Amino acid sequence: MKMTKRLISLAAIGAIGVLGLTACASGGSGGGGGDTPAAEGSGDITIGVFNGWPEGEAVSYLWKNILEDKGYNVDLQYADAGPVFAGVSTSDYDVNFDTWLPGTHAEYMEEFGDKLVDLGSWNDDAKLTIAVNDDSPITSLDEFAANADAFDNRLVGIEQGSGLNKATTEQVIPQYGMDKVDYITSSTPAMLAELSSAIAAGDNVAVTLWRPHWAYDEYAIRDLEDPKGALGDAEGIHTVTNLEFPDSFPEVKGWLENFRMDSDLLFSLENVMFNTGEEINDYSPIVKDWMAENQDWVDSLTK
Repeated sequence: MKMTKRLISLAAIGAIGVLGLTACASGGSGGGGGDTPAAEGSGDITIGVFNGWPEGEAVSYLWKNILEDKGYNVDLQYADAGPVFAGVSTSDYDVNFDTWLPGTHAEYMEEFGDKLVDLGSWNDDAKLTIAVNDDSPITSLDEFAANADAFDNRLVGIEQGSGLNKATTEQVIPQYGMDKVDYITSSTPAMLAELSSAIAAGDNVAVTLWRPHWAYDEYAIRDLEDPKGALGDAEGIHTVTNLEFPDSFPEVKGWLENFRMDSDLLFSLENVMFNTGEEINDYSPIVKDWMAENQDWVDSLTK
């Protein structure tokens, strides 16, 4: 089954990444350390990637291939959000491309922000959502509690350490009187598996999700309205680095500061990566093909 293979692959990569977190003592700021910049087109760069967040994984692979083409050595390390922020703050990782601000990851920025450098937003259309099948009987979150039986009294979430889980637990559930709803948190792959199986079976399903995400192209789903604004407004997706990175890699720092990618272009990259129907452990060949089809835009990122 297409989704099963994809999810198994993602879970496997995530497991490897968690192990990698403890094994990356040699990672981070590989350009010589301290205030000594790496020569242009040289040095080791470690990118911390959130488990299960496809926009961050897609952009991380994009920049891995761009930077390797320029002569850098790039390693991707997967972990949940908390360990990634901690890893960047301690220079075990150099870069993260998936920091949602000002809301979703505000808590992590408060904790680690004095040891991070924010290079700015590359996409301003990020939005936390509660999504349901397109033919579900409700259109708004304020209808959920009264109609919870239609969804088997379940809301399916993602990782407990995610900003989306925090917003759901602290804002959505209390504001919309959903305290008696069975809110299930596990992982993004598990959530997507439940979404896929429910859609295939024609059952109602409600999941915590976010935009941009390839699931909106893959499935007949829609967002529940959020009249109380519990999930917040649209946010920017930011690139953050450790403190040494700007001095160690001034050339790359400049490229990343200027990096912008609109949602349509991001969706096209996500779709070729994650909707192949195959089990994939290395997306580089797929990303290289996509880059070749968008070569003018790719070239513009390093000018």
